[in-house]
Parts: sequence; C-alpha cells; structure tokens
Amino acid sequence: MTPGTHDCAPTLTDAQVFDFCCKGYLVLPAVVPDEVNRRVMDYVSTHTAHQPMELLTAEWFIDGIFKNPAAAGAVRSLLGPDFKLPQNFCNHRVECPQPPQGWHRDGGSIYTERLDYLQVFYYPQDVPPEFGPTEVIPGSHFLRCKANYMAHLRSVKLAEKTTAPAGTIFLTVYSIWHRRSSSTANGIRNMFKYNYWRTAPPRRDWPSDPDFDLSWPQTGGTPHFEQFKNEIEAARMYSWLCNADYEHTGGQCWPCGAPEKLDCDQEGLPQGLRRHG
Repeated sequence: MTPGTHDCAPTLTDAQVFDFCCKGYLVLPAVVPDEVNRRVMDYVSTHTAHQPMELLTAEWFIDGIFKNPAAAGAVRSLLGPDFKLPQNFCNHRVECPQPPQGWHRDGGSIYTERLDYLQVFYYPQDVPPEFGPTEVIPGSHFLRCKANYMAHLRSVKLAEKTTAPAGTIFLTVYSIWHRRSSSTANGIRNMFKYNYWRTAPPRRDWPSDPDFDLSWPQTGGTPHFEQFKNEIEAARMYSWLCNADYEHTGGQCWPCGAPEKLDCDQEGLPQGLRRHG
C-alpha cells in the first residue's frame, strides 16, 4: 500500500492558524497512542535504516501517525482538503551524547507566503533536553540568510527546544531554521521526519473563533528594529491561506499591534477578513 491523500475535519482555530503563520511551527504533545509508540520503538530497535520504508505498508503506522487525528486535523487546517500523505520519511537516529548541529534549513527551502507543504517531526520516545531535541527559531521561516552565516552560531536567544513526551508531533513551515540541540545522556534518540502536500486551493474553512480579533493582533518578543517585520510576512501567509488579497499599506496599518484594541477594523486588513464591513 502506498499512501495517497487524506481528508478530515479541520481542527485549528483562527488564532492557532495565525500563530502558526507567525512562528512557523506548532507542537502537538503526546498525540500518538502509547501502543503505536511502543510498536515503532520495537521496530526501529532492529531496523536501523535511515529510511525504514517498510513501515509505509503498515496500516497501524499510517493510521497512528500519518493519519493521526490531532495531527491530521491540524494539517487539514493548513493544507486544505484531500492533502497528500507522506510518500517517504527518514528516521533521524542519533547515538547520544552528541554536540549540537549547525543551524540550517532543509534542502529546497524557498521563501514565500504560500503554504503548499509542511515538514513534520514525530518523537516515538520521550525527548528531554539531555536527549538533544530539535531546536527551532520562531519566525525564522521568513529569515533570508545564507547557511554559512547561521551554521556557526552557538546559540540564538529566541530559539526554542522541542522537548517533548513520547508521541509528540510538531508541524513546521519547511523553511524554518532548526538544528539538533546538544545531548548529554547516553542512548539512542529516534525522530521521524516527513512531508505533507496541498492538493486544493486555499480557503478559510477551519473553525471560526468569534472572539479572535484579527484586526489587532497581539504580538511581541522581537527587537524594536525588527518590530512587526515578521508579522507583515505572516499577514501575507495568513491572507493567502484565507484566499484574501493582501497589499501592505505601510506605516501603522495591519498587522501592526497596538496597546489597546479599537472597535474598528485596522487600515490595511483585507476586505474579506473584516469584522466591521
């Protein structure tokens, strides 16, 4: 059996979709059942290939991981109906302890407001800090930088480690900067990595949250000289996902935040996303 396409109900809210556009990743802790995690760990203990492709014929693996309800609902929210399932995958099997990798984007990365595919990670085992979890830089999927300018950096202030319990799946924009963090424990760390693809045009059909005010997003955590820069790129991506035309107006306009939310739509918000007409 070769995985094809899959459809299910979208599960992310407006706020979660916008947050994904801003940060470039979403962590779903412990969503894979323990029994599936155990079967995966039993398999990789005797099948140590970088690409254990035999698992693509195992229904329990496809249903438990690729079609996992929590993960599939999130993928459906971001990629639309009938998204294409992974056709291959890798097990990043690491013998700990190890020094950290250099910061990198995976091959083929491009910078675009389109979201036509996702890169997804799955931990079949507990991955505490001492087992070298993947580290990501939030918002870096919009960071245009050559690898040799980034790879040597020992640490990045805003980086986040994806420390997680067994069964955790996290979704990323493919171009996000990431690395394997340093590990100090002894043992093997397994991590599966795979892609999903869009097959349908974008449209805003995920669950609507009436309390979410897109006009006045609450953002922060960036230096003043980069204030709202990522939010502008995220606004382009979110608008594209909504199939709404977005043209940056400039100055103090959407998606710039504000100390207080006003009872009106902010200048620059696409017509199709306005609450007040």
